[in-house]
Amino acid sequence: MAGGVISRLYRGDIDIDFVGKRRLWYGLSGFLLVVSIVGLIVNQGLNLGVEFRGGSVFTFARTPAAVSVEKVRDVVEGAGPHQVIVQQAGDNWRVTTETVPQSEVHKVASTVAEAFDVPEAQISSQVIGPSWGGDVARKAWIGLVVFLVAIALYLSVAFEWRMAVAALVALGHDLIITAGIYAWSGFEVTPATMLGFLTILGYSLYDAVVVFDMIKEVTAKLGRTGDRTYTQAANDALSHTLIRSLNTSLVAILPVASILFIGTTILGAGVLKDLSLALFVGMLVGTYSSICVATPILVTLKEREPQFAELARRVAQRQRSQAKQSGESRTDKETVGAAKSGSAANTVTAKTVTPAKPATAKSASNGAADRRKKR
Repeated sequence: MAGGVISRLYRGDIDIDFVGKRRLWYGLSGFLLVVSIVGLIVNQGLNLGVEFRGGSVFTFARTPAAVSVEKVRDVVEGAGPHQVIVQQAGDNWRVTTETVPQSEVHKVASTVAEAFDVPEAQISSQVIGPSWGGDVARKAWIGLVVFLVAIALYLSVAFEWRMAVAALVALGHDLIITAGIYAWSGFEVTPATMLGFLTILGYSLYDAVVVFDMIKEVTAKLGRTGDRTYTQAANDALSHTLIRSLNTSLVAILPVASILFIGTTILGAGVLKDLSLALFVGMLVGTYSSICVATPILVTLKEREPQFAELARRVAQRQRSQAKQSGESRTDKETVGAAKSGSAANTVTAKTVTPAKPATAKSASNGAADRRKKR
């Protein structure tokens, strides 16, 4: 059964009314956005990494004595720092704390060396100031603004401004939900995460442009004598690009999922985890938004145009007229059938009950003559 449905989807035999269910998608997206914004407010923003808020970083090799995150955290906290984050990076431990004065760096290093039998000379430490992270964040915001402006101009020229608005709304939708997931989960935001966020924008936009291009091609045939509305034509275009969008998303998500779930758990690649997590969440949300957010918003804007509003009115009127004619034709057929049935019943009754014919004068005289002959 499932194979048959997938096969029909690939052939384009199944049309799913995505646009007709726009209120459902609006409600679902609104719920996700509210939950994401509440998460950002409750958790007081994102969990910024040391690169953005500043702090001290200690890196040392894993040893048999240092076997768990909890044990490493307890040892480092015992040396003085209070905000301790322990991460496994390959064969090393990476410990991030608040900014530790240089006078206490030696104390932390010596405590770790004594507890885990690691030469103190092999414990690297560095202090990162918040100015570096602030510079990275500032450049990321500049890049984001330039990207959005360039995309808006391109879509307005290549397609139209309504498609640009729909695409930008979908991009904002993806970023807010992804940020909300980071806020609720407590995942650390690093420069690699910022790169993942920016990559999400390009991927989400690609899906939307593919759908918009098909919509532009299909709706270009709608004229004043069109037999379907802009909504119906856009939904038809979306159904034709559905498999392409799903295939593209699946092919892109599989390697990212491999990096996220296999690379980070087996190899312990912390930087890859930061990047792949943002990509994984963003690709899932971007696939949903390109189908269920961008296209319905575009249709909502287009249906307000006078020509398409008039087209929708005429199509609805034609459908009502056809339905009325179909009903009248069905009623006439039922009436004719009933009349034929009644006529047939009357004929059968007439043949069954036939009255006796009265005797005529000629037959009476013939009877009297016969009786005289017998005498």
